[in-house]
Amino acid sequence: MRFYEFGPEIDKRIRTYLKPSNDSWRTDETYIKVKGQWKYLYRAVDSMGKTIDFMISENRDMPAAKRFFTKALSSPHHQNPRVITLDKNPAYPPAIQELINENALTKETLIRQTKYLNILAP
Repeated sequence: MRFYEFGPEIDKRIRTYLKPSNDSWRTDETYIKVKGQWKYLYRAVDSMGKTIDFMISENRDMPAAKRFFTKALSSPHHQNPRVITLDKNPAYPPAIQELINENALTKETLIRQTKYLNILAP
């Protein structure tokens, strides 16, 4: 067996040990080099600094932002966010609006866009 074949089994076994995140999310993305190529790393943490989810993407656009939030919302160990704090990335508001229209997020979810509040160093 190859190491990547163990992923689903490891994932299944650690689920019972994961503590749920709280309902205040902070998201950010950064540019990183992966195997010599530049990619965007999207990351969501709760207000206590626990990682909710992350994703590596080629693009920093609305479809990538929507994919990231869809992935984060499908994580089994999270609470639906009451507040999402974002940076000024213009791709986030339309992605979030689409998720609200699809009922993946509630209309009561507060969206805050601020330059530095989303950055949380654990």
